[in-house]
Amino acid sequence: MRQVKIGTTGPEVGALGYGCWRFLGHSLSQAETLIETALDLGMILIDTADVYGYGGPGFGAAEALLGKVIAASPERRRRMVLATKGGIIPPEPYNSSRDYLVSACEASLDRLGVEQIDLYQIHRPDLLTPWEEVARALEDLIEAGKIRQIGVSNFSPAQTRALQAHLAPRIVSTQPEFSAMHTAPMEDGTLEWCQEMNAAAIVWSPLAGGRLADSYVPGEGDPHTLLALHVELDRQAHQHGVRRSDIALAFVLKHPARPVALLGTQTPERLTAARRALEVNMSRRDWYAILEASRGTPMP
Repeated sequence: MRQVKIGTTGPEVGALGYGCWRFLGHSLSQAETLIETALDLGMILIDTADVYGYGGPGFGAAEALLGKVIAASPERRRRMVLATKGGIIPPEPYNSSRDYLVSACEASLDRLGVEQIDLYQIHRPDLLTPWEEVARALEDLIEAGKIRQIGVSNFSPAQTRALQAHLAPRIVSTQPEFSAMHTAPMEDGTLEWCQEMNAAAIVWSPLAGGRLADSYVPGEGDPHTLLALHVELDRQAHQHGVRRSDIALAFVLKHPARPVALLGTQTPERLTAARRALEVNMSRRDWYAILEASRGTPMP
């Protein structure tokens, strides 16, 4: 699998990673199978968050289940690059104050059953905490050995730069929503920031929340461009002998920022099948055809 470095000095991970936002409600055996499958396929970036589980099993549930998987076979910890996120606390909804972030990170360490988190990310920007205070919390966590590297999630480039201005360590990653349907990171400077700073773009929802999956049928709440996007993705899927979702992933992976696409499927078979996206040799014309279908207009 193509490798992507997290920052200039960080670990290398596969171009596909495993996202745990739906990693809930499984038996330990089922959860172990999912994580083992991901690791065996080279999807060594395992990304979770403390809030995953809120509204269902409970705040912290996804981290706790992942912690059980790690505890059942500690060797798995050495095989993965472990990423989690903090800063969302319903119903506030966001808190990146120093005291809260430090306590949130310590709680994540406890649930995960590990001594250090490889990549700790601020889940969403807290508009009420000064960037200097956020930076102090993150630096304290690094100095204490509780986190290895710092990332952000759902930040604008301006917010990322504002935080970096107060940080001695580099921000090594950003996690935007990016797909053939949601192309904002190509237009708001996010992916340019990644290339400027040699930072990783860790992409969530690369299949647009399932709207670009093979069985999805557009409904009333979908944008009018989705049907045309499906037609173009299906045309290319037929051309390459793969699935619609493979083409959608290949579109994301072709961007020169070299994104890491997080997959959230809960079936080992779909994880295995997703590797076909890495084999798609998409032409420049086909990539732009997908973008034109998504926008509903030709390139200028």
